[in-house]
Amino acid sequence: MRIKYRKGEESVTPFTPAATDETGRYRACVRVLLLILLASAIAGCGGDRTASTSSDVAAAKKTVRTCVAGSTRPVGTARTSYAAVVQKLAHAYRTPGLTSRLASFRRRNVNGVPTVFAVLAKRLDARCEAVWYRVQLPLKPNGSTGWVRAADVQLAAVTTRIEVDLSERRVTLFDRGRRRLSATAAIGSPQTPTPTGRYYVNQRLVPTDASGPFGPGAIGISAFSEVLTGWTQGGPIAIHGTNRPDLLGRAVSNGCIRIRNDLLRRLFARTLAGTPVSVRA
Repeated sequence: MRIKYRKGEESVTPFTPAATDETGRYRACVRVLLLILLASAIAGCGGDRTASTSSDVAAAKKTVRTCVAGSTRPVGTARTSYAAVVQKLAHAYRTPGLTSRLASFRRRNVNGVPTVFAVLAKRLDARCEAVWYRVQLPLKPNGSTGWVRAADVQLAAVTTRIEVDLSERRVTLFDRGRRRLSATAAIGSPQTPTPTGRYYVNQRLVPTDASGPFGPGAIGISAFSEVLTGWTQGGPIAIHGTNRPDLLGRAVSNGCIRIRNDLLRRLFARTLAGTPVSVRA
C-alpha cells in the first residue's frame, strides 16, 4: 500500500543530543520513535487493521494474472450477458479442440443478418485469456451448445433479457434487472406448441410488408418448432407483431409468439441479438 504524507504531517520534533558519549542510545531512541510514528501513520491511513489487510489481499489477487490452463469459467452475471459475433467463419465443436465438429457458421446467416451466439462459459489459457467459448447454437435440437474459438468471434455485452410466460400469455422485457415492457401475447396452439426452454435472440428481421402476419418486425430466437419439421429453415420460432390483434391472449399460433405491433416496435428497438430468452410453461 502506498502512503502519501502531506507537507508537515507526522513531523517529529528532533532530539537535541546531550553533550555526552550517549550518542548510540540517542540514535536507538530515534529509530524506535520513527517506527512508532510510521505504524501510527499506516493505521490512520488504512483505518481498521483487518479491513486494510483484506483490501490489500483483494487488490493483490486482482493483479495475479495466472490461471490453470484449460480451466473453464462461467461468463456473465444476472444483469449482463455476452454475445459472440462471428467475424468471418466459425466452426462449432462438441468439445474444445479441432475434432468433433458440429457445424460451421459464416459472418452472416441464411437471412443475411450477422451470426450471433450466446456465450455461456470460457476456456482459459495460463494467462487467463479466453481460448474457447461455450455458446448456445441456433440448431436443432433445441438448447444445442458447442465450443467456438475465441479468435473467430468478438464479444458484445448485453443488458437485456426476455421472459415469456406461456400460462400467463405474456412477454416481459428486462434491462439491467428492471422491467421495461410487458405485453399480452398469442402463443402456440396445443397442436403446434411454443417450445419451452432457455434460448437467445439470434436474429432480428424486418418484413417487407409491415401490415402482414408478422407485423413490423420479428425477433428470432434460437428455438425451433418440435412438430413442424417440414417448415422452411426447420420451423424457427420468433416473437413478432400481428395483423390479428383480436387473437392476442390465445393459444392459436404455429409456435411463434405474437404481440401488439406498437409494443413489438418498442421491444425490437431495445432488444439486441444475444439477449437471453426464457420460455416457461
